[in-house]
Amino acid sequence: MADTSGSVGVVAPFVLEFNDPLELSGGDVLPGFELIVETYGELNDNASNAVLICHALSGNHHAAGYHQPDDRKPGWWDSMIGPGKPIDTSRLYVVSLNNLGGCDGSTGPRSVNPETGKPYGASFPQVRVSDWVRVQKLAAERLGISRWAAVIGGSLGGMQALQWSVDYPDWVEHCVILAAAPDLTAQNIAFNEIARNAITSDPDWHDGDYLEQSANPDRGLALARMVGHLTYMSAEGLSDRFGRSLLDPENDNPEHALFQVESYLRYQGGQFSSRFDANTYLLMTRALDHFDIAHGFDGDLSLALAGTRAAFLVISFSSDWRFSPARSEEIVDALIANGRSVTYANIDSNAGHDGFLLDIPHYRRLFSAWMSRVAA
Repeated sequence: MADTSGSVGVVAPFVLEFNDPLELSGGDVLPGFELIVETYGELNDNASNAVLICHALSGNHHAAGYHQPDDRKPGWWDSMIGPGKPIDTSRLYVVSLNNLGGCDGSTGPRSVNPETGKPYGASFPQVRVSDWVRVQKLAAERLGISRWAAVIGGSLGGMQALQWSVDYPDWVEHCVILAAAPDLTAQNIAFNEIARNAITSDPDWHDGDYLEQSANPDRGLALARMVGHLTYMSAEGLSDRFGRSLLDPENDNPEHALFQVESYLRYQGGQFSSRFDANTYLLMTRALDHFDIAHGFDGDLSLALAGTRAAFLVISFSSDWRFSPARSEEIVDALIANGRSVTYANIDSNAGHDGFLLDIPHYRRLFSAWMSRVAA
């Protein structure tokens, strides 16, 4: 039985259906789509307490609580969302959804293409961060929301929060950007390409139409996750957690994991490949690669953020080398240049990029204090 104390408890996701055609930023058109959504707390009478949670690459709509009373694990950000927690659901109405193109219930590559009667697979159109934000706005309007008290996201979710502040400034009162960047470095794009190649090199890839072949590129997807997961951690964090600890020094079979860190990465890869869709992984990483908030503003980040109106909280993590503190500072400098209200902190942590998901005491205190202003 799950311990639901201090939790939003058992929650039920629901589906929002949109039947009008949706033209994406790349020119493709979806004839209609569905979004799977979870909400926590109650929307107040004037709909002024709504908060949007934007998920990262491998996240989904299930950010808090439990789907069944006997669930062993809660939603991916349960430590931060709930009554009395930093995102206090006794005062705030929290909306979390699975992005378009996802694999957890929203329309994506595994969905049936109404024009062919078969799964979209690799033919699902490429979506970008700006598309997600536009779709999230449609969802908000359906829910009776016309302004967010806060838009919050980490990593790819932080990029969505930043895009919200630029595309719909009148909608965003507070904007929280955690472990994110205004665009991806060449190194980041390179890591994403390695992960994609791991998937497309798998014999079970079948040009992305593996579902029709009753197959799944498990090995490639697991390897992609191993590479990605490794880049989300820091060298210091890995050493502290695993060091050079051996599993079985007597077993020298090359198929056998000799070190504990090997076993950990293999486990992470196997778990991920059993729950995540390979086409969605390619789609999400390409959305990351394409993201550039200064695109269309002559590459000028300050100019891109000139129209924003929100109060900003920007947080980075000292050991995050994939989305380094310097990238967050670029955002902060551009906001300050425009006279925006900005709170910035670089949290000392050896957790790497994944720090934004963890319950680090200093991070929690700062985030909680800032969010209390939102809830007020």
